[in-house]
Order: sequence, then structure tokens, then C-alpha cells
Amino acid sequence: MKSTGYSALLPLVGRSYLPLAFFARLPLAMLTIGSMTLVTATTGSYAMGGLAAAMVGVGSAVGGPTIGYLADRLGQRRVLLCAAFLHTIMLCVLTWYGNASELIAPGLLTLISLLTGATGPQVGPMSRVRWISMTRTKKANPKVLGAALGVESMLDELGFVFGPVAVGFLASLLHPVLPLIIAAVLTAVLVPIFGMHRTERAVVPVPKNTQRVKATKIQLAAISTLVLGMIGLGTVFGASAAGTLAFAGAMGDSNRGGLLYGAVGLSSALAALSVALWPAKFKHTSRWIASASFLALSSILLQLPQSTGLMLLMLFIVGFGVGPIIVVVMTLGGEVAPAGRLSTVMTMLSAGIVVGTAIGNGVAGLLAESMGYAGAYWACTVAATVIALAAMAMKLLVRRSTQLQQVS
Repeated sequence: MKSTGYSALLPLVGRSYLPLAFFARLPLAMLTIGSMTLVTATTGSYAMGGLAAAMVGVGSAVGGPTIGYLADRLGQRRVLLCAAFLHTIMLCVLTWYGNASELIAPGLLTLISLLTGATGPQVGPMSRVRWISMTRTKKANPKVLGAALGVESMLDELGFVFGPVAVGFLASLLHPVLPLIIAAVLTAVLVPIFGMHRTERAVVPVPKNTQRVKATKIQLAAISTLVLGMIGLGTVFGASAAGTLAFAGAMGDSNRGGLLYGAVGLSSALAALSVALWPAKFKHTSRWIASASFLALSSILLQLPQSTGLMLLMLFIVGFGVGPIIVVVMTLGGEVAPAGRLSTVMTMLSAGIVVGTAIGNGVAGLLAESMGYAGAYWACTVAATVIALAAMAMKLLVRRSTQLQQVS
């Protein structure tokens, strides 16, 4: 463990930080599938459920980078406290309206979902920025940052495990409104505590009157490639979630879709932790290509199951390609981000996942309506192929640019 950098993490942040960072980000892991499950259960329409989840993603795509930019300028504490307050209110509004009637108006549902997504606190990206800032300030061994980002990806993936599982469990056994109510409580209580944690002081905001930071063309190209990869990964999440929800419906209970989908997050979390043990000669761009290729090929297996047990196994296998992609892309994002724009880039990457999830939810929701769960899973395979192509493009950029020589 010492050689991988994991032993240096707790002394940097304290024992309470990792549980806090996990549970503070859990509401966002519950939001997409929670809104989809609630609206689907209320209206009986996968398309309406997909619309709610998609609009949550679109809102986050705009609000996430905006929150990141404000954090770069004003500091994380003030921005997170404000976001926690607004997001809690919108979660309550979405919960009330999503459960109000079978005749939900698409226009009003779209507006509420957009605002809910836009106000979401960006706990995951903010936490990664803290790790990067702390390790750079202390000039820590690069393995420490690699281990930290691996743990962050594990926390994200555990969120993808427990978030959908909690949604599926609460919706199936109790009531579909409970996941979003719990998300509102967690946001109101834990996000402010995270915002005021001492690690926040490691991130120094860049005042507005300082010299403007300009990204070079090659930096913009690299960032765009990374964002494309995250959009593709989010589309995999959204399409597989919608497909799994439809599969569970075909098996007799759509509310159990979240329980099945948790298998992806479990194997993904294990794979993310393993990245710190991979040999240093296996460069990040090569890791990205290999993981994305595995994801694209293994996603085809989702067409095979005709039983719940076999689907759980196939989803578990697919998840092994996900975790390493998140670790690699976030690491590369930290390396190519312009000075003073780290929070902006990190939230852009996270927003890319949410945008992709929205695309996957929307497209796969429509395909599930017309073709069944098999159509939704084909969208997952196409998205995984896009991730592999983005990885190859990034490798070409690194090879041909002297400015990216520090990127591995």
C-alpha cells in the first residue's frame, strides 16, 4: 500500500473526510435514476421518466461548469453553501411535482428538472481539485495523487452502486418519492459540512482582477477530447440504466432496475482501485484505449441474458471497463487544465458524464419504448465505441504536441 501512495492519503485529509465526501455526493448519484423511477412510476411512461432524467442532465451540464468557474473565482466554501441551499429546494419541488399526478405536463417537468440539475453541488469535482491542490502544494510523490484519484473514482462508483440500489430498494419496497426526499436531506446536511471542511483551504481562488488565463489551442483540443470521452461514458451509464430499468420491467417490476444496475458500479469501483497497482509503463492514454475497448466489446454481452441472474453477471463484467476510464480521464484533465481553471475543467468533465447520462436516458428510453431493452443496450455499445475513439484521438494529440509532453 505504501508504494502505491494510499498510506499518505489519510494524513492529508483526516479520517472523516472520505466518508463525508462519499455521502455528500450520494444525492447526485441518486438523482438521475431517482427522477426517472419516480416519474415512470407516476405516469407509467418510460419516455416521460427518461425526459425527467435527461433534463436533470442538461441542467447539470450548464450548472456544473458554472459552479466550477465560480469556485475558481470565489472559493469552494461560499459556492457550495449556496448550491446546497438551492438544490435542496429544487429536490423538494421535483419530488412533489413528480408524484402529483399521472397527467404531468412535459413543459413544467422539463423546467423543474433543468433547475434541479443546474443547482447540483459538484462535490466530486471539488474533492478532486482539493486533492490535486494539496499534493501539488506539498510536492507529494505522483503516486499519492494517483491513489487519491483512484479513491475518488471508487467513491463515485460506490455512489453508482448505493445510489441506484437505494433508489431501487426504497422505490420497490416503500415508495418512489423516498429516494429524492433522502437526497434532499443529505444535501441540506452534508454538503455544507463538506464545504466548510479544512481541506477547502488548500484551494486558493483566483480573483477576477488577475491576469486572464488563456488556454492554448492544443489544451482546448485535449480538454474537448476528454469531455467527449466523459459524454460517451455518461451515455453508457444512461443507456445501461434505461435498458436495465426496461429489462426489470420485462421481468415484472421496473422499480428493481436500480438494484440490478448497482452491479456495474460495484465492479467499476473495484477496477478503479486497481489502477494504482498498474505498472507505470502502462501510460494513461494506453490505459484509456484498453479500458474503452473492453467496455465496448463487453457491452455486447448485455444482449444475451433472459434471466435476472445472468443479467446481474453481465452487468458486473461490463463495469470492469468503467472505473479505469474515470481515473485516467480525471488524471489527464488535471494535467492539461490551464492554471487557475482546475475547478472549471473538473466540473466540465463531470458535467460531460451528466450530459451523456441525459443523452443515454433520453435515447435509450425511446428505444426501450419501441424496441425493448435490447435497443437500449445497443445505444450503450455505440457510446462505448465513441469513448474508444476519443481515447485514440487523445493519444494522437499527446504524440504530436510538444506542449503535452508532460502528459503520460
